[in-house]
Amino acid sequence: MDIRDQGSDGQPGEPRPPVIETVGVAPGGGGDGRVLARDGAPALTRRATRTITLNDVASLANVSPQTVSRALRAPELVSEGTLERVRWAISTTGYVPNLAASNLASNRSRTIAAIIPTISASVFADALHGLDAVLTPAGYQLFIGSTDYDLQHEENLIRAFMGRRPDGMFIVGTKHTPAATLLMRNARIPVVEAWNWTDDPIDSLVGFSNRDAIEAIVAYVVGKGYTHPTFAGSFRTGDSRAVDRQVSFAQTVQRLLPGEAVRVIDSGTGTVDLETGITLLDRTLAEHPETDVLMFASDVFAAGALLEARRRGMSIPGDIAITGFGDFEIARHLVPALTTVSLPNTEIGTHAGQILLQRMVGDTSDPELLDLGFELMPRESA
Repeated sequence: MDIRDQGSDGQPGEPRPPVIETVGVAPGGGGDGRVLARDGAPALTRRATRTITLNDVASLANVSPQTVSRALRAPELVSEGTLERVRWAISTTGYVPNLAASNLASNRSRTIAAIIPTISASVFADALHGLDAVLTPAGYQLFIGSTDYDLQHEENLIRAFMGRRPDGMFIVGTKHTPAATLLMRNARIPVVEAWNWTDDPIDSLVGFSNRDAIEAIVAYVVGKGYTHPTFAGSFRTGDSRAVDRQVSFAQTVQRLLPGEAVRVIDSGTGTVDLETGITLLDRTLAEHPETDVLMFASDVFAAGALLEARRRGMSIPGDIAITGFGDFEIARHLVPALTTVSLPNTEIGTHAGQILLQRMVGDTSDPELLDLGFELMPRESA
């Protein structure tokens, strides 16, 4: 009897079993070359609209549903021949496991929430790559959200992600709204903050001191003989790390160049792009023409300013020196190459992934604080 005649009593209106479009003969299938279901009936040749279930896969592979479940959860416990048939049946049917049901049973979602300021910056992409390289082989997947430097949006993302019960969280930054901080502290999952340093982390912390990094590059340019620095960036966008850099610049100038004015050009809510760098250059030349070194809070701004200065025929560093922050890939390819601060972007993600994994599998329950530091990159622009 054809399988299409089997199943329930065939009452009108009842769903029929899915009709599977076969693409070959199952490994270890019937001797006559047909693809057989578990009860020996021939497999189906059309595809119905009903969702394929684990039972359908079991029928096509000629095994029990429990064996299919075991092959998905612990393939090492299933014989090679059986595993081959199950995988063939999954591929043939297009079966997708019901992870929601599995999560309810195990109380684990096998997901990590990753929240970054923007997906367009290579530095954060590098960190996500490092995070993914550790977690994906262990069976975890990333949910990625972008805040656009908006703390309220960050809070909304945290709330939305927590509703999906991630097993851990990676988040760029150490300053959050009070509600966001409470959500993460009460989540009972490992949380890794990154890209800055604080004495009061929510849980684990992997990063570096933005203040120390700016102090180091200001000390470098002063040591090179520059005495009229100007600091430029976007400090009203919710980027607390940029604000930390501005504060450190002012403090270091006052310490190393007593009596020197503290010059800061703020683009306001301008976006982080090359065009804003040009605007910051124009404002510096107009408002502080005595500037001998223009120091940017980001390599993106610095690149825009340097390219525009060269287009206008200005000598770098003869007419004005330029420095950046971040050591983006473009920094070393500019002419002249950009003096900047290199950050451990990929390493931040890698170490954060390792900390999350150790906490999630129970190897340790202790938070970890890891300062990866930074590296000054002296090049031709200053």
